[in-house]
Amino acid sequence: MAIRGKMSQADRAKQFMPFAALKGYEDALRMKEKITVDKIELSEERKEVLDQKLHYINRGDIVSVVYFYEEEYLKVTGMVSRLDLTARVLKVVNTKIAFDDIYDIDSEQLNQKLNF
Repeated sequence: MAIRGKMSQADRAKQFMPFAALKGYEDALRMKEKITVDKIELSEERKEVLDQKLHYINRGDIVSVVYFYEEEYLKVTGMVSRLDLTARVLKVVNTKIAFDDIYDIDSEQLNQKLNF
């Protein structure tokens, strides 16, 4: 009768690790779930409204921004950490957003200033 030696903790832990038989399968599923859309061309009127809003935003304001990124529209809400009118970049928390990719901006402070 053979006596087994004591298994190390690392080897025991391996028994309970998830098994991914298909490498890249989860990434492929995520890509399949992603609904891609074309970028919406904004009207001149809408561009003017966005431009007005951008001029009333200050660093430290809490805003929600809908923007286009890699074939989908995303929404980020948080504090404006950078607004560069020359480089045309708005940074909300850690998300850098080019002005050309912004679809909409919303915040309570902004609505009060512009009477929306």
